[in-house]
Amino acid sequence: MKLILLGPPGAGKGTQAKILTDRYNIPQISTGDILRAAVKDKTAMGIKAKEFMDSGALVPDEVVVGIVSDRLLDPDCTAGFILDGFPRTVPQAEALAATLSRMGRDLDKVISLEVDPEALVERLTGRRTCRECGAGYHISFDPPQKDGVCNLCGGELFHRDDDNEETIRKRLDVYLQQTAPLISFYERAGILSSLDGLRSIAEVEQEIQHLLQA
Repeated sequence: MKLILLGPPGAGKGTQAKILTDRYNIPQISTGDILRAAVKDKTAMGIKAKEFMDSGALVPDEVVVGIVSDRLLDPDCTAGFILDGFPRTVPQAEALAATLSRMGRDLDKVISLEVDPEALVERLTGRRTCRECGAGYHISFDPPQKDGVCNLCGGELFHRDDDNEETIRKRLDVYLQQTAPLISFYERAGILSSLDGLRSIAEVEQEIQHLLQA
């Protein structure tokens, strides 16, 4: 099963990817994670990426695609994979399609989690995370039993610096400009399915399962 999860920041891609990973025993591939791993392991693409990162420049598409391509060749991807956070642009999607074609593989499904931008702002600004165990809460939808204190370990809950409204709106703007065109790209390819990402985790999971089994 070869999947891509699309959706703006806070749409729940990471949560659903983890559920799918556990269910199907296929890896969740995050470009941030594999980029850092490639740099650490000093692979050919990792060395190239580090040059750009050290200079403060964006890592170009050809390097990012190269690192993803290397990762897809790993044995744990034989049964499939879930791409989370890649591709981000149509040129990246085109390069991914060419890479998979050379491997004799095709994407099975692209699932887009659709969420109203204003609802996302509310969702993200209300997030709180435990400093000790990493458990997540929301001041409106899933508050802790005691304000500012983790239910699980008693650790302090904090508000991430990038979960402020100004930063969130900037991230949403970037998504709309760069990544949202992927929806049309994969619609034309006939492999896109969209669903309401504002529903509960269980409801979204259930619909994803329905889409994958259709």
